[in-house]
Amino acid sequence: MEAEPGGGRRFRDPGVRLWHFAREILVRCPRCDARALVAVHPGHRDGHTYAVGWLTAPHRLTCPACGHVAAWTPQRWRVGAGDAYFTPRGVLAVPAFGGADDPYFGLPLWLRRSCCGRVLWAYNAAHLELLEAYAAATLRERPRPAGSQSMLERLPAWMKSAGNRAEVLAAIRALRDAA
Repeated sequence: MEAEPGGGRRFRDPGVRLWHFAREILVRCPRCDARALVAVHPGHRDGHTYAVGWLTAPHRLTCPACGHVAAWTPQRWRVGAGDAYFTPRGVLAVPAFGGADDPYFGLPLWLRRSCCGRVLWAYNAAHLELLEAYAAATLRERPRPAGSQSMLERLPAWMKSAGNRAEVLAAIRALRDAA
């Protein structure tokens, strides 16, 4: 982010997608409600050419507070199950990303807070950092080439509104303290 004449902040959308932040997702432990982590299973080799390979890889939930561990395995794709990923193991369903619950276990995200009558959420600290830089900017530039797939381009209008900037930034700062 760069400073603009007159004290504004300039931000250029890096063009990342939401799934870029899905390698590590902070969630509430279903057993003790402490901060837990959802990540690709450590025994899984990450030799995928495309991100969809690790998005559909086995994942593990681990809670350092109570020791709870759970495993998620990729589901076979079926009609109505979302996007399909064709692999030597068969056709797998790609998890649906977006919303205040994690896409693997359906657990509430650790980084979520009421804001502007809605829920502001992030998968992890890096995701929160990008949201903060975007919300703080008074001049926002689209990625080149521009498209409709950038995570920031797809944010809801209430998060993009200059009128909500102070409340959005306050919620992000509170979440950052919890990260």
